[in-house]
Amino acid sequence: MKKTYYIILFTTFALLLNGCGPYNFTGAKPVNAKTFQVNYFANNADLIEPGIELIFTRALQDLIQNQTNLNLTNSGGELLYEGEITQYRITPMTATADLTAAQNRLTIGVNVRFTNKNKEEDDFEKRFSFYHDFDGNAQLTGAQLTTSLDIIFERITQDIFNESLAKW
Repeated sequence: MKKTYYIILFTTFALLLNGCGPYNFTGAKPVNAKTFQVNYFANNADLIEPGIELIFTRALQDLIQNQTNLNLTNSGGELLYEGEITQYRITPMTATADLTAAQNRLTIGVNVRFTNKNKEEDDFEKRFSFYHDFDGNAQLTGAQLTTSLDIIFERITQDIFNESLAKW
């Protein structure tokens, strides 16, 4: 009796796991690719903050590597991400009584070209942007800049991932 119980339990468990094959916890749909390539995103914004292009490129590479089983390659990737940073803008959002900025907003925009060499109908070129508000008395340097870039790039890279692999 006990042996039959274990056989039924094992069979049920195996069938449940088999039915979950094409799904994963990141939301990425299965793709017919094993490799991806993220080319360097040049900083073509009117206002240049040195180094953000490398930070963004690495953030996109890291996100895709962490949320898929695709292998990063320097050339010949089946999935290709390329583009440029097109906007880096700081604007005052609210003013104080003495007409100084109480809050500023950093907005970053990125133009992305995605190419799937195995499925051309998935290709796209699209602009992604996001912002982060910070205190008007704070300088956008050091820890404040790092925090703002982390928040903005986390959102933009996730949006790119969703558009290219999760199809949301």
